[in-house]
Amino acid sequence: MLFRLIALPFSLCLLGVAASPALAAQCGGDYNRFIAEFSREAAGKGISQAVIAQAFAGVTYDPNVMAFDRRQRGTFKKSWEDYARTRVGPARIKRAKAMLQRHAALLGRVEQQFGVPRELIVSIWTMETDNGADMGKLPIVRTLATLAHDCRRTDLFQRELFAALQILQRQDLPLKEMIGAYAGEIGQTQFLPSSYIKYGVDYDGNGHVDLRRSVPDVLASTANLLRTNGWQRGQPFNIGTQNFEVMREWNRSEIYRRTLHYFSEQLR
Repeated sequence: MLFRLIALPFSLCLLGVAASPALAAQCGGDYNRFIAEFSREAAGKGISQAVIAQAFAGVTYDPNVMAFDRRQRGTFKKSWEDYARTRVGPARIKRAKAMLQRHAALLGRVEQQFGVPRELIVSIWTMETDNGADMGKLPIVRTLATLAHDCRRTDLFQRELFAALQILQRQDLPLKEMIGAYAGEIGQTQFLPSSYIKYGVDYDGNGHVDLRRSVPDVLASTANLLRTNGWQRGQPFNIGTQNFEVMREWNRSEIYRRTLHYFSEQLR
């Protein structure tokens, strides 16, 4: 997850898709004024007053989020060999192979429907959060409101904040489970809220997209993101291929994508 965050200025992994309407609350200045202005705009674009009141009740600026954001450089200085060595070790390979066995039937259905190899899906799932073991601990609304208040990327994070409110309004997740990482990523494969809205799949059929607790939803949504962005069924995805380029929609870092391919090969 840390590497995804380091790459954020360039990729904002699971790219902040423009599915949410543009909002233009004035960034900077008084934080409470910003929240009030954003709330009015969100209400005008269809978010209920009840959701807005619940989401922003007592919300405060998070200086730790901004300190982390300021430390990011958008580059990664390790070689691919060094990075892969730290990310794809024996313990993770063993864990991923166990997930392949445990969820064999489900992964088979997902692979058949979306065309994305099960090994790649499990590699993403394992590299992002160790299969849901580490999804982050920060309140998503507070994190995104803090980042949206900052003027460097306010348009991007205002869209993500609006998408987080959409998730609440759709009742996909309750507010207490809107917990994630330092840029607002949610769930077992770390979707930004706008990607959650755009690519999320209710694969367990319960009427909600739950990317924190529903393994079927997590795996199908991960595959759906790649399929929607042009994944070619049955084709290779090593460096230089079309599918390798499709994986840019997951993470623009070549090192990260090469590592996913390497991890997948260890699982075959």
